Amino acid sequence: MKHEILTLIGKNCITPSDGQTLYDLVHPALLAQQEVELDFAGVEIFASPFFNFAIGQLLRDIQPEPLNRLLKFYHLNPVGRQILKLVIENSKRYYSDSGFRSRVDQVISEQANIQ
Repeated sequence: MKHEILTLIGKNCITPSDGQTLYDLVHPALLAQQEVELDFAGVEIFASPFFNFAIGQLLRDIQPEPLNRLLKFYHLNPVGRQILKLVIENSKRYYSDSGFRSRVDQVISEQANIQ
């Protein structure tokens, strides 16, 4: 299954809601062990909130090895690739280390209460 991100999201992959849109599209296919190709041709701007929602949360219930095998990225510019790499590293740690996850959740909760 191939998805053209420019058509689906647009040239700016920034927001959590756009990331959630992509996640909702690919998550069921990945759970069914179907290969998914994401083509980022024409996408110009990337931000970690987009990748956190689109890709990072996939690691909640799909192990890294099957995810690496099933999910393919094409035409991702160097900035997008670097952000994606960081999001995946952080997500692996977040979902595999409950102590780390509770500390992160606590900081997020405290910041939300300040604002």
